[in-house]
Amino acid sequence: MNLKKLSPALAFILLTVFNIQVQAAPSAFVSGSYQQILASNANQPFMLVVWSINCSSCLKDMALLSSIHKNRPELKMVMLAADELSAAEQIQQILEKNQLSDIENWVYAEENTQKLQFEIDPKWYGELPRTYFFDKAHQRAGVSGVLSKEDYEAMFAKILK
Repeated sequence: MNLKKLSPALAFILLTVFNIQVQAAPSAFVSGSYQQILASNANQPFMLVVWSINCSSCLKDMALLSSIHKNRPELKMVMLAADELSAAEQIQQILEKNQLSDIENWVYAEENTQKLQFEIDPKWYGELPRTYFFDKAHQRAGVSGVLSKEDYEAMFAKILK
């Protein structure tokens, strides 16, 4: 086999491995990560979903989030697991099961979770699930609790104007 034939195959293998590695672990959410998320989504609407592997309502909501992700590709969705970094494998399994592993996802990576919560929203007390809807100017609305499909659609209508 000559080098020209090997190169595309090798490139494909490397890209596949790299892609699996990117999806294999959520990013570590530390002090300053919230600002990083805002900066990387500048001038575009997006939704930040804060959830946990220990929140039964959050887990029930995953199927609806998966459906939204498939049916609204124009809407950026960011997932943030309010769990310990040691739960990253379980978090990834839940995301994969619900076909959400291909989107941006994060997990708390500091012991002081209250500080992280405060950075996100000083008026939020940590109840889950918590969903933030950002318009392109990053005016946001935060909603605690499980949302219906109609609730999501109403919020999308506001942020996608």
